[in-house]
Amino acid sequence: MIVKKSILSLSILSALCLSGNVVAQEQAQEESVERITIRGAFFGQQDADAVKTPTLLLNVPQSASIIGEAQIEEQGLFSVADAMQYTPGVSIGLGEDHRDQITIRGQNTTADFFVDGLRDDVQYFRPLYNVERIEIMRGSNALLFGRGGGGGVVNRVTKTADVSSDFTVLSGNIDTFSAGGITLDTNVVIDKDQAFRLNAAADSVDSHRDFKEGNRYAFNPTWYLALSDVTSLNASYEYVNDDRLVDRGIPSLNGKPLNGVYDTFFGDKDFNNTTLEAHIARVKLDHKLSSEWSVNTTVQFADYDKAYQNLYPTAFDDESQFVTLDGYRDSTKRENFLWQLNAIGQFDTGAVSHTVLAGAEYADQSTENARMDNQFLENGSDKLSFMFSDPLVVPAHTLTAPVRDRASDVSVVSAFVQDEIGLGDNWVLVAGLRYDSFNIDVTDQIEINDGAEDGNNGLLSSDDSEISPRFGVIFKPAEDISLYASYSVSFLPRSGDQFLTLSLSSAALDAEEFRNTEVGFKWNLTDSLNLSAAAFKVERENGATVDPDNPEVSQLTGTETQGFELQLSGYITDSWSVTGGYSYLDGNQTSVSGTGSGEGQRLAQLPEHMFSVWNKFLIDEKWQWGLGIVHQSEQYASLSNNVTLPSFTRFDAAVFYTHSDALSLQLNVNNVLDMQYFPSAHNDNNISTGAPLHARVAATYRF
Repeated sequence: MIVKKSILSLSILSALCLSGNVVAQEQAQEESVERITIRGAFFGQQDADAVKTPTLLLNVPQSASIIGEAQIEEQGLFSVADAMQYTPGVSIGLGEDHRDQITIRGQNTTADFFVDGLRDDVQYFRPLYNVERIEIMRGSNALLFGRGGGGGVVNRVTKTADVSSDFTVLSGNIDTFSAGGITLDTNVVIDKDQAFRLNAAADSVDSHRDFKEGNRYAFNPTWYLALSDVTSLNASYEYVNDDRLVDRGIPSLNGKPLNGVYDTFFGDKDFNNTTLEAHIARVKLDHKLSSEWSVNTTVQFADYDKAYQNLYPTAFDDESQFVTLDGYRDSTKRENFLWQLNAIGQFDTGAVSHTVLAGAEYADQSTENARMDNQFLENGSDKLSFMFSDPLVVPAHTLTAPVRDRASDVSVVSAFVQDEIGLGDNWVLVAGLRYDSFNIDVTDQIEINDGAEDGNNGLLSSDDSEISPRFGVIFKPAEDISLYASYSVSFLPRSGDQFLTLSLSSAALDAEEFRNTEVGFKWNLTDSLNLSAAAFKVERENGATVDPDNPEVSQLTGTETQGFELQLSGYITDSWSVTGGYSYLDGNQTSVSGTGSGEGQRLAQLPEHMFSVWNKFLIDEKWQWGLGIVHQSEQYASLSNNVTLPSFTRFDAAVFYTHSDALSLQLNVNNVLDMQYFPSAHNDNNISTGAPLHARVAATYRF
């Protein structure tokens, strides 16, 4: 039940007057620092799994953010979109309300997501119940991750079984929209060489939006086995089941979001829906060859069954009060087989030190994708304009025969090598190359069936062989300061990040290319406080975008994004911790093929200024409190630059109470000032509305 705002506001003010704490985001630093807060959280993260070597983040020549388990818990983060709100240089997208979609340094992506260093590119909402930390690596990352990653990548590091101790953590939460959930994290030590761990979660979905509802449950057992003193095995299986209503937001009018429909659902509650069922199995083997060399190899098999169907707004006419809806159903089945091998060597050649990474990858992905258009019975079309009402009364509609029926087989073979070369105490050079051979074969059943002599027999293929370099130089005037410059290149095949855009005309075109140039510094101000900054430029060539003047046509473009990022993370004092960041972003379309439009226009989902900070304060051993601020300047809903999402500033707060070593409670309050704001969009007429003032209560029991 939604609490009345006046009562909720008084409760918030009363709670904040009683509370406090300190927490710091996990961050890179020269020595391992273990800070144990009253609530038992660990801080002092030095490195990132995404780097693939035991290199301190201080010595990595690119901008990175680490969101640890403690921050996920204290801020009440339940999705990738939640986590990105306090990350500089990253803006969230609506994702048609059925998938994670983000823009990193001006590069929009649905596929630059990884789990434990392996590609996780299916379109869905990724849960965080089993996540130890989230690593955001900004800049081109092809050497480590392969195709895509032009603006950056997001890597989730999952929890694994631990032989150190038995424990069980049980948590439950509920919010004022009636959404809630429970999570379980239990670890059992079988003997000194093996352990079993189970993470599980069940969530209900609800929000301020009319008719919004859904459910998700997931579980992830893991098993650790020490085969010897130098060899260990980790096995994992994850199951995810997600079923929820799809809500693609509100339309625009006169260049801004339509007024007066903040909660109104522009769809059919009996039709709009998305479902996902995922099975992900993974085995990793680690082996220490010698005091200088180690290897690890991982095999993953994943099966995804994803479907979504939706009606969504495409226009609103103020004079007639008519709204226009369009719609379709889309289904995807994908099977992934991934194999990865990494060899890491740390040794000296005379006065020169080396950290060498050499590896190989093989991926085989098979995808079946089909789409059926919506059809309104009134006019036989997929679109219909009719009188607006609240709630919307949608005329009768059905689905057509498939308008897309494609199967694709993708195989990727990769090899890479990198050397981090230490020249004395002050200089580090980083140089590496990656080779990718990417092959895709597409069977278009509709083209096969039509029999037309148009040169397209429904069988398409494309081969790309790309070399992706990475170079960096680091100067360390002191042990806890690094100044760096780097250059890297990544690519995206013509088939796009979801293998859906390959056509007869595009199959022979060069792959998209991303060039990232970056300079920056990282400074461990104390053993528990880190400051970093970066200035960068991302140049994209041969990009495929929708023509803003003709949404049915794609065009080749060039874009350029440049900007600046600043991060501060750690303990300001023993009773005050902070994680915050600022980014300045300027990005435009620099070239357009043929007669296409949009040259010179600002990129979509690219606020010029973004600022966020999360503070935690300690009052005593039982009470802690937090305060967060998120600011985002105005941005365009699409490349057309016709619709502007206004700037906003949102305040969040939290109260934490530790009853005992076993029991802790917390209250998170978001949008304390109850501001109306529009955080993201999918296009000019699919605009999300931010949640109004709401609260979530959570309890955690440890035994």
